[in-house]
Amino acid sequence: MPSETLFRNARIVLADRILDGHLLLRDGRIAEIGEGPATGGEDFGGDYLIPGLVELHTDHIENHSRPRPKVQWNPAAALQAHDVQIAGSGITTVFDALRVGQDEADDTGEMAELGRTIAAAVAADRLRAEHFIHLRCEVSAPDTLECFLAMKDNPRVRLASLMDHAPGQRQFASLDAYRVYYQGKKGMTDPVFAAFCARRIEQSETYSDRHRRAIAAECHAAGIAIASHDDATAAHVDESIALGVAVAEFPTTLDAARLSREAGLHVLMGAPNVVRGGSHSGNVSAIELMRAGVLDVLSSDYVPASLLQAAFLMVERGDADLPAAIRLVATHPAEAVGLADRGAIAIGRRADLVRVEAPAGEPPLVRAVYREGRRVA
Repeated sequence: MPSETLFRNARIVLADRILDGHLLLRDGRIAEIGEGPATGGEDFGGDYLIPGLVELHTDHIENHSRPRPKVQWNPAAALQAHDVQIAGSGITTVFDALRVGQDEADDTGEMAELGRTIAAAVAADRLRAEHFIHLRCEVSAPDTLECFLAMKDNPRVRLASLMDHAPGQRQFASLDAYRVYYQGKKGMTDPVFAAFCARRIEQSETYSDRHRRAIAAECHAAGIAIASHDDATAAHVDESIALGVAVAEFPTTLDAARLSREAGLHVLMGAPNVVRGGSHSGNVSAIELMRAGVLDVLSSDYVPASLLQAAFLMVERGDADLPAAIRLVATHPAEAVGLADRGAIAIGRRADLVRVEAPAGEPPLVRAVYREGRRVA
C-alpha cells in the first residue's frame, strides 16, 4: 500500500503565488496540491509550507570539526552536530564546503577525512538533511591540486569553487580589509602578518593560474559543477566563462555580477549579507544586486539560520514577495547544480518541505522539516 500524508490549513508557497490549501504526499513525493479545506491529516494552523531549502556553500561544518584552535573534534560527531543545525534551519539539501589547499601548516588530511565521513554517513542513512560536498579550492596554495585530486572521487562531491584569498586579490583588493580579517581571525602580530602577506602573494603568482585551469579540467571530466569566487572585474568574469563556470559566488562588484548573469551564470550571494544589511568586507551588497535584478541564489555561508531569516527579511523590507524570496533559497540553487527533483512545491517533486511560523517582527520559526516525506526535524 502506498504511504500517504496529508497537510491541511497551510499557506503553501508555490513558485509564483501563495495558496491557502492542503498538500498530499505519497511515497516521499508531492502527489496533490489543493485549494481550500480538507478532511483529516495534520492541521498546520495557517503556518507557511515552503520547499526545503537548498544550501550550496556553507563552511559551518568546520566550526564543529575545529571548535577551537588546535582542537580537532571527532569527524562523525562533528558532522552529526552540523547536520542537526542544518536540518533545524529548514535546509534539506546541503553542500558542505570543505577547504582544499591550506593557508598555513594545518593537517591537510582533515578535510579528506571529513569527506569520507560524510559519504559513509549518507550511505548509512544517518543524517537528517541530504549532504553533498563542495570543494572550495584555494588555488594560490601550493598543495591545492594534490589535495583536490585526492578528494574529487568522493561520490558526494558535486561542486568545486575556485578561489584566491591572497592579499590584493578579489575579496581582499584592499590590504586594510585583509589585515582586519586575518589579524583579527588568526591573532597575527604585525611582523608575522607582513611575512604571511609576502608568502601568499608569491604563492598566488606562482600557482593560481595553473591550478584554476587544472582543477577546471578535472571537474569537467568528472561532471563536477564549477563556481567562481569573488569575481570583481570584467577580466575575472571572462576567465570564469572560459573555464566553464556555472555559479558566480559572492561577486564583489555590481559590474561583475551583471556580466556573470548576462553570461548565464547563477549569481550567488551570502544570506548574512542580507541579514546584516551589507558585506562584512565592504563589497557590494546582496540587496543591491537583488534590486538590480542580478541575484539568483542565497547561501547561508557561515550561519545556517540566516538562509530562512534572509528570505523573510527581504519580504518584510519590501525587496521581494515571498515566492520570489523562496526561489532564491530553494528553487534556484537546486537548478544551479542540476537537482531538478527538488527546490519547489510541485506535483512529482520530492516532498522536501518546511513548516514555518512567521511571527511579526521576529525571525521565522521552523516548526517541522520533512525530507522525502519523512519528518527529520
